[in-house]
Amino acid sequence: QVQLVESGGDLVQPGGSLRLSCAASGTIFRIGAMGWYRQAPGKQRDLVADITRGGSTNYADSVKGRFTISRDNAKKSVYLQMNSLKPEDTAVYYCNVFSGNRDYWGQGTQVTVSS
Repeated sequence: QVQLVESGGDLVQPGGSLRLSCAASGTIFRIGAMGWYRQAPGKQRDLVADITRGGSTNYADSVKGRFTISRDNAKKSVYLQMNSLKPEDTAVYYCNVFSGNRDYWGQGTQVTVSS
């Protein structure tokens, strides 16, 4: 079983920055892709960014040029650096890890962008 613990969510003003972190623990097989999703109230959960084990990245159009995903395979961790935050980035952000032929999800961390 894999547990994911996220941190870094907060209230920030428009234009500000945050860095989200997610660490995996437990019985972990080889970790494949890792990613971040977000869900705003009343909306579906959408992909923000993901990264392969080899470091190839993919971003939602709405965050390209502002967000950067990275990972540390030795620490079994994935990060999301978020710059130039906008009110529309407000959501619960979820960490996702693919391992042992299944997906695992974190509990979510709230990001609120507001003045």
